[in-house]
Formats: sequence, structure tokens, C-alpha cells
Amino acid sequence: MTQKSKLRSSFAEAVADIPDGSTIAFGGFAMPGTPFNLIKALMEQGAKRLTLIGNTTGGAQKPRMPDIGMLVENGQVAKVICAFTAATRPTDTLPFTKYYESGEVDAELVPQGTLAERLRAAGAGIPAFYTPTAVGTELAEGRETRVINGREYLLEYALPVDYAFIRASTADTAGNLRFHRAQRNFCPVMATAARITIAEIDNPIVAAGSIDPDDVHTSGIYVHRLVQVPPEPEGLWPAKRQERKR
Repeated sequence: MTQKSKLRSSFAEAVADIPDGSTIAFGGFAMPGTPFNLIKALMEQGAKRLTLIGNTTGGAQKPRMPDIGMLVENGQVAKVICAFTAATRPTDTLPFTKYYESGEVDAELVPQGTLAERLRAAGAGIPAFYTPTAVGTELAEGRETRVINGREYLLEYALPVDYAFIRASTADTAGNLRFHRAQRNFCPVMATAARITIAEIDNPIVAAGSIDPDDVHTSGIYVHRLVQVPPEPEGLWPAKRQERKR
């Protein structure tokens, strides 16, 4: 049986079948690992009533790169689950804020480490876990806790997703990925948590088996679609800025 290719000719093709109501996780910690091109394609595709998961809703800087906040502004989002719903500096105001405060979009604040662990648990088949993080805060109000060995823990549930959008430095045609330094952030756990993972790739995609197995950060079994990031001006934050130093 011939294996179906994971390569897609464009970002539009990669996101074309994403339906309304999907839950989508977005890799990235500031710039590294953020799938700017896939976000832009999703804005143009127009799927609505989405639940989006990420570290933040985006930045306040200008000019802005495509981010979760832009999808909110585009009227595509019902809910955001993230570690930071507000700007990290009090002098900044995120575009997302007015939509949340007006009740147009729901938001779930999750501590950063808990967010990562909820995604990791989903990929590992663990339905729930206990953590001391957020115990005694507003985030724990009305929720189940348990005392274990004299310490109180909060019950958190795994966070499976329909799609994960991530960005990697290198990929082979089988979908094996290698990230460049800080690109790894949330990307590996989001890939394992997702039913379908779509990765945009900085460097030319190589033949299957070309990446040393010891250098694979995410196995191709978790990656379903690959898109090559084109050079400027077509590609956002183009590959030449992400090249791996040897």
C-alpha cells in the first residue's frame, strides 16, 4: 500500500478542511516556534467558533505578526485557553482584552506549567492529574482538591485538541521534526495531544531517514501535514532567520 504524502503545497491547502468549532493549539513562546504562516492561512480560511490554545493571545507590539488575537479580531474565536490573557507589561494593552472584557470571547487562564502538562497528559493517555499549582487561588475555587501526604493538590484534566499548529526547523518527508533551540517550547507536547498536527518548516524538507534518529525531537507518527516556509516576501518570519548553526 502506498503511503499518503504528508507534504502540502501551500498553507491554504494545509488548513482548508478545518471545520467550525475546532479546538486548535498553537505552538510558540513569543517568536520561536510560532506558526505565523498557518495562522495567516486560517484567518483567510475563515473557520469560526474556534477554541484556541496557546501560551498567550499574542503581542501588543507593532507591526504585529499573525497571532491568536488577530483570529479573535477576525470574529473566528469562541474561547481562548492560555497562560497569559493580559500583557506582561501594564503599559501594554492586548487587542484580545476588549473582546474578553465585553464578553464576546471566553477565556480560561491556566498556569503555564499546568497548560503544558495538560497537553502532555493528553498525548500520554492520562485523563487527569493532581498538581499543587493554583491551590488556594481563585483558579481553584469550586474545583476538586485532594490532600496527598499532607499537601493539598488541585485536580486538572488532560487537554486533547483537534489540530496543532507548530513550527520546526527541519523535517523529513515522514514527518520527523527537529526544532531549533527555543522552538521546542510547547510544540512537542501539542503535537502529541493533537488528532492532526500541521507543521510549517523553516529549512528544505529532506528525504525520510535523513535526520539522525538521535536528533529527532518529535516523531513523524505525531505529524500529519508539512508545509515548507517560503523565502521573503511570501513567508512570514522566513526560514533564513531560523537556520540551524553548525
